[in-house]
Amino acid sequence: MDFQLSEDQLAIRDAIDRLCAKFEADYWLRCDNEGHYPEEFVAEVVAGGWLGIAMPEAYGGSGLGITEGTIMMQAIAESGAGLSGASALHLNIFGLNPVVVFGTEEQKQRMLPPLIRGEDKACFGVTEPNAGLDTTQLDTRAEKTANGYVIRGAKHWTSMAQRANKVLLLARTTPKDQCRKRTDGLSLFYTTLDKRYAEVREIPKMGRKAVDSNAVFYDGMPVPKEDLIGEEGRGFHYILHGLNPERILIAGEAVGLGRAALRRAATYAKERVVFGRPIGQNQAIQHPLARNWAELEAADLMTYKAATLYDAGQECGSFANAAKYLAAEAGFRACETAILTHGGMGYAKEYHVERYFREILIPRIAPVSREMILNYIAERELGLPKSY
Repeated sequence: MDFQLSEDQLAIRDAIDRLCAKFEADYWLRCDNEGHYPEEFVAEVVAGGWLGIAMPEAYGGSGLGITEGTIMMQAIAESGAGLSGASALHLNIFGLNPVVVFGTEEQKQRMLPPLIRGEDKACFGVTEPNAGLDTTQLDTRAEKTANGYVIRGAKHWTSMAQRANKVLLLARTTPKDQCRKRTDGLSLFYTTLDKRYAEVREIPKMGRKAVDSNAVFYDGMPVPKEDLIGEEGRGFHYILHGLNPERILIAGEAVGLGRAALRRAATYAKERVVFGRPIGQNQAIQHPLARNWAELEAADLMTYKAATLYDAGQECGSFANAAKYLAAEAGFRACETAILTHGGMGYAKEYHVERYFREILIPRIAPVSREMILNYIAERELGLPKSY
């Protein structure tokens, strides 16, 4: 059992650190204040060939694993870019996993290279306002036509839809009352987000203003039959293949953001002098920060255990969920402690930790709630009866 990164993995980390060093804290403060998409940062990532880190080499990617993708995304968050930086890239790293696994060769050749080159920008159309976490209850319809399908319905919390020209979309092709199982009847498409037929409304939100979140209303958007991924009616099963990598990557980002907050808090605790001594000399300041360090390191180990299992093709669902849970909780406590360590200045934007706190709430809530993670682990690992 080896807990050390390999030389190649360390080289990835070092390269991303050097790239991120070009974008200092004030850059991310401006992005957050103005709602400025980090175009310059994304361009550097694209120029470095990093978007395809976990995509097959045959389509222009690096052919590496989710472990390396997590190293990259964690380093971005830890640099101080936080989720403002990570979310600008997130879907490119893992989102088209269903296409890699279930797409035809023609689809892979057509869909993957433009995404890896940064020419296409994609969004993820799954969540709906009336379904929440119960994906089997999605109502957005894909109605069959002579040439393919037309999409009607509404999606919620679709990140990047303002900028995206492509969407990975889950829609119902068979009415619920005609399905033998609740998980049947949903189909997966990767297609052009045609805004002549899709109205995109941005959702004002608490944090991560640099990356838009939206409600998208589809009114007869055409989809060619060639954009159906896999078999009709099997979309729910296909989308599951992207969930574990998503949880692992988000766990890495949450640990990275927690570390960024902890680093700022520790620096401030050493420099801030009150009553003739650094506040970091007091155990009331030291101990919470030390506890944060221990919790973040523990969450980090779970994250890379899950990533290692996934890359080895082994069952990792419980570990991916546990990693997301532990990392989000540890990151949240680190960001909270960072604000309290700064005292009143922790509430000021110029010290940056208030942004970290607003952003760390995202992995605590999404893409799956803490409660649903605990339900999953209780059933799968402890053999307890389903509670919902």
